[in-house]
Amino acid sequence: MAPERQPGHIAVPNLVALYAEGIDAGDFDAVADLLADCVVTTDASPDKIVGREAIHALYATWTRRYEDGTPRTKHVTTNLILDIDEDAGTASARSYFTVLQATPDLPLQPIITGRYRDTFTRDAGGAWSFASRHMVTEQAGDLSHHLMLPLG
Repeated sequence: MAPERQPGHIAVPNLVALYAEGIDAGDFDAVADLLADCVVTTDASPDKIVGREAIHALYATWTRRYEDGTPRTKHVTTNLILDIDEDAGTASARSYFTVLQATPDLPLQPIITGRYRDTFTRDAGGAWSFASRHMVTEQAGDLSHHLMLPLG
């Protein structure tokens, strides 16, 4: 089945996974494309990040990349709970995230955990996309090898 015709129960988890894949690859263009029509918020700031350029700048400004172009992380998304209205073309998802990192100076370890609160819409062509992503930090470890700015 073509991605633009996937039902929400397939397309929405795929979007959540594509976000993790893009971040871990250090591909902020892919992340910005994925979230281009999305409102991004966090519990650490009252700001709303909107638009492809602003979202790209958010990740490029905050996320440290190493010589291989990646942040040397693995974003693991679990406990995905979906609420999909196929007729209306809307969906929401709640999930947990755990970010693991290993660098030459940092042994493999979890560095941050939290929750995503996402909403999605389906366009007239049948393609699903992020409408909003709210990130909640619950536990933070050593983020000095991951972030270029202090959290919060």
